[in-house]
Amino acid sequence: MAEICVNMAQDGSSPEKCREARRRRIELRRAGLELAENWSAEKRRYESDRPAGGKRIRTDGSSSSPSPGVPASALLENPLVRTTSSLPPVLDLSPAYGVVSLSGRSRDMEDAVSVRTDFLRRTVRDRCFPMHFFGVFDGHGGAHVAMLCKERMHVFMSEELGRLSDSGVDMTTVAWNAAMARSFERMDELVLGSCACGATGGNCGCERSGVTSEIVGSTAVVAVVGPDRVVVANCGDSRAVLSRGGRAIPLSDDHKPDRPGELARIEAAGGHVIYLNGARVQGILAMSRALGDKFLKPFVISEPEVNITHRTPDDEFIILASDGLWDVLSNELACDVVRRCLSDAGPSSSAANVLNMEATEPASSRDTQASHVRCALAAALLTRLALGRNSSDNISVIVIDLKSSSNR
Repeated sequence: MAEICVNMAQDGSSPEKCREARRRRIELRRAGLELAENWSAEKRRYESDRPAGGKRIRTDGSSSSPSPGVPASALLENPLVRTTSSLPPVLDLSPAYGVVSLSGRSRDMEDAVSVRTDFLRRTVRDRCFPMHFFGVFDGHGGAHVAMLCKERMHVFMSEELGRLSDSGVDMTTVAWNAAMARSFERMDELVLGSCACGATGGNCGCERSGVTSEIVGSTAVVAVVGPDRVVVANCGDSRAVLSRGGRAIPLSDDHKPDRPGELARIEAAGGHVIYLNGARVQGILAMSRALGDKFLKPFVISEPEVNITHRTPDDEFIILASDGLWDVLSNELACDVVRRCLSDAGPSSSAANVLNMEATEPASSRDTQASHVRCALAAALLTRLALGRNSSDNISVIVIDLKSSSNR
């Protein structure tokens, strides 16, 4: 079985340092193996549920017109539904991806990641294209806002985009901006009304019931990947970077309090940026936009900045990561590392063992699964490098291969 491990350089021989290095190695192994197991389970479920000669339709249950007699909750639990003859043909263009998320040198884990492939469908010229959701959420003051984002952000986004599609609105830049802004606004409203334990919808009955989370929040960087474009919405200092033709192209701009436009906005609202171990809003928060943070409203806002990038044949991959990575790695170095990992010509025998790939499987299936493993290894290597450069924060990384065999 393949190991995704990190041989950390020992800067001392104390038992405490040895235990800490071993804990990080175990976290990396677990992250890589979970990705492999999840991909294998997804493939087996697809093969067992796909009707002969039929296509698959996946939904999160948020459609405004679900199948008659089928509750939305049932679709959410079992997202594979048979196609009817009245629907356009579906092109399976799911990209390969890899995820690693770990606490690193921080004792508390406040990051969360969300991957929802095929979370929405878009029909173009009588053909149905799947859209894929990827999100990294970096919590602060607690983990529950990031976890709520993981559970609900893709649902809000599917509803808002679906509403525009149902109304016949063309998905222009203005429409995408409106849908993303409304999704983040709804997410912010939800977390501001949540209990300190993370429960929503009123009295949860816990010992902290009624206690609001005044200074608990989360960043959010979200990428919606389609066949012709990538739409990134960012709120905070997590980041998205595209590699195109060997160049690193930022798809988001960090919301730091001393960024000229952000500084002017904060001061216009009556707030202050105070320099205490870096620029901080009111001397507290090291970012100027985030979800939650009730105590710091209206200086800290939840409005995302949206970047729409049309895909080209030169696009290679996308990296989404929390600032635990970007604080110690440049965009260019991160892209160079991933490019080297993804340029591997074929799967190793250890990668084949992880995914139980058999020689009888079609070459395209083996290539797709191998692409997933290479993405996972790339994400793990970025994490290893950040730890080696003494990143002190949680580290969450998603690597999305835009040139994987299933996406050509």
